[in-house]
Amino acid sequence: MAQPTSGVRVRFAPSPTGRLHIGGARTAIYNWAFARATGGTFILLIEDTDPERSTEENVQVILNAMKWLELDWDEGPEVGGEAGPYFQMQRMGTYADALEQLKAAGAAYPCFCTKEELDQKRALAEKTEGGYAGYDRTCRALDEKEAQSRIDAGEPHVWRLAVPENHGPIEFEDAVYGHMSFPAEVMDDMILVRSDGSPTYNFAVVCDDVNMGITHVIRGDDHLSNTPKQVLIYEALGKPVPTFAHLSMILGPDGKKLSKRHGATSVEEYRDRGFLPDAMVNFLALLGWSLDGETTIMSRDVICGNFSLDRVTKKDAVFDETKLSWMNGQYIQKMGASEWVRKSWPWLARAFSEGYPYMHSAIIPTPEPDEPSTEPEPLTEEQWAAFDDDYAAHPAFYEALYPLVAERETSLTECESKLAYMFWGPCVWLDEKSVNKILRKEGARAEEALHACRAVLADEGNAWECAVLEQKCKDLAEPLDMKLRNLLQPLRVAFSGNMVSPPLFESIELLERKDVLARIDACLDIVFGSK
Repeated sequence: MAQPTSGVRVRFAPSPTGRLHIGGARTAIYNWAFARATGGTFILLIEDTDPERSTEENVQVILNAMKWLELDWDEGPEVGGEAGPYFQMQRMGTYADALEQLKAAGAAYPCFCTKEELDQKRALAEKTEGGYAGYDRTCRALDEKEAQSRIDAGEPHVWRLAVPENHGPIEFEDAVYGHMSFPAEVMDDMILVRSDGSPTYNFAVVCDDVNMGITHVIRGDDHLSNTPKQVLIYEALGKPVPTFAHLSMILGPDGKKLSKRHGATSVEEYRDRGFLPDAMVNFLALLGWSLDGETTIMSRDVICGNFSLDRVTKKDAVFDETKLSWMNGQYIQKMGASEWVRKSWPWLARAFSEGYPYMHSAIIPTPEPDEPSTEPEPLTEEQWAAFDDDYAAHPAFYEALYPLVAERETSLTECESKLAYMFWGPCVWLDEKSVNKILRKEGARAEEALHACRAVLADEGNAWECAVLEQKCKDLAEPLDMKLRNLLQPLRVAFSGNMVSPPLFESIELLERKDVLARIDACLDIVFGSK
């Protein structure tokens, strides 16, 4: 294999054992941004050595998450490259070659101690003063011919690293933590290859990084304790040690390691909750790195053009979903109508599907605040087909929905609930709380206000334009001696079903006059028994 020798080369090496965790996504972003900032190469390697969990389906989960985040890799699955293959299970030959190199150099030796023997030694050591100090190197003293004879006889064994006995402190410069030093005397003669021939994590990752020419290892600080072990393996192989950069933990708001108890923890969960990839990349990039300590919203180009390891902090980052939601809202405001429609597609389809099939009006109970939400049923093929046909017939209408929610959404999913009323045709679903608070409020004169506004909307002499209709309705306030709120809120409820909705007259303008009037009539009939 030709080993790359020039330029910055970094890698992200997830295990395909489930969804891509937020912490892993940040690590991927930092590697990707560092490669782009330095003109280097970003490599994706799949650590698929867990035979039960490393399924093809899980591999696709990882790849899809990376694609959704738009973290394009220069070498890896589906791309190829000079340092492949990019699945660990396909690299077993490289681990065997490295072991032979260590054996030839006298840096690795076979160990025949059974698990039971090692457990007994550990138990005995823990009862004595000082406790367990690692493997006692029993097999390191075996005569070479005796060891080979036992191997030839088929006796199970592992291969261990022979840590040099007089090795000084294991030292390296971490790009985040600075100078690091570990005493070599506490380093175990670690297992490199198990009895079944499979490499251990520390051995495999060093072999991979050597053969792929990795220059910088950027990863979570939960790997910091592995680093001195890996440095010893680099030295035994006679290979240069890459620059390490260990990233601080991501904590939940309670100061504990981010986990499912804090809510969503995977990239896919945030995608399915209507977050934008640009917002996620921006937000995660700031969990431990900053451009100037002040700038919050920044494009990928800005991140990639300015990312450097010297601005990565050692301080643990706190995952603040409130800030992420705010940031997502900022991106929604700037994305434009056509892109919003494209990325809101699943939720617009649901909003559409909640409309015409019902074809009647009614008062519906207001959900209790603590009422558990149920997972919605997937749309049927017929519903999808109907939605696709409606969009094809009215693309301008869908883009015109964007201004109604652009400044009000913090998640794309919100369009389903915020805009469902735009697909009700002549029908209206009246929220019970809104009916009681606005339409049935004693002394509010809601019925009178609705009749007056309906007359304005029914007058074909009034142009069906937002500004015209709004002003004509507002002009009713003085002759009716009515506050604007009391005049227009009943219309909002009668039209949208709720006392809270996107802009009223901007919404009315997008629908047909006859449907708007039909909704008002239905509301008058249901609530007041009049039309």
